[in-house]
Amino acid sequence: MAVTDAAIDKIKQMIISGELAPGDRLPKEADLAERLGLSRNSLREAVRALALVNVLDVRQGDGTYVTSLEPRLLLDTMSFVLDLHRDDTVLQFFEVRRILEPAATAMATELMTEADVEELRLVLESLPAEPTVDELVANDLRFHQRIAQGSGNSVLCSFIESLAGPTTRARAWRGLTQEDAVQRTRDQHTAIYEAIAGRRPEVARAWATAHIADVESWIRRALT
Repeated sequence: MAVTDAAIDKIKQMIISGELAPGDRLPKEADLAERLGLSRNSLREAVRALALVNVLDVRQGDGTYVTSLEPRLLLDTMSFVLDLHRDDTVLQFFEVRRILEPAATAMATELMTEADVEELRLVLESLPAEPTVDELVANDLRFHQRIAQGSGNSVLCSFIESLAGPTTRARAWRGLTQEDAVQRTRDQHTAIYEAIAGRRPEVARAWATAHIADVESWIRRALT
């Protein structure tokens, strides 16, 4: 593993230095192994590992390429890890949401175009009058995703979207068991939307904090 780690580090340094840019094809295996002072087996293991985390793209019969290295692509691996979380850590995920999403909401309030705001309104209004739990959760996810995208920060957006999976079950659980979950969600989403549409970032930040804290508090009570 130490040899493979060294091989990974050497390829990583080639990317960091700019010697290999996003979309570039790696040199032939024999040439690259000789150049880096590695065995071909070590190089293959390194390439396989970097392909698993979406840094490299191995195309059968064509060669190995550096991926786009976009944050969303690289953070897909984190999503996989987060999906393996234990139920007793769900509150910690909500705590992270409470830190990140209000900031993204305030940023989105200043950066979203009028077309973006209109699209957010359509998401808000697409929730049926009497939604199923699945419809409620799906609408909630779309609403927060649109705002995260509106922040203009692809890294922040990717982090927030990565947190969606670990909190989906808790959202569904709340929708099934809290009597006024639908109305509370609708009211809070409306308040967030109106603050965004009115270009009031601090108000939007406050409502986003209150919204996530409300769900977090309910889950905390339900777990005790």
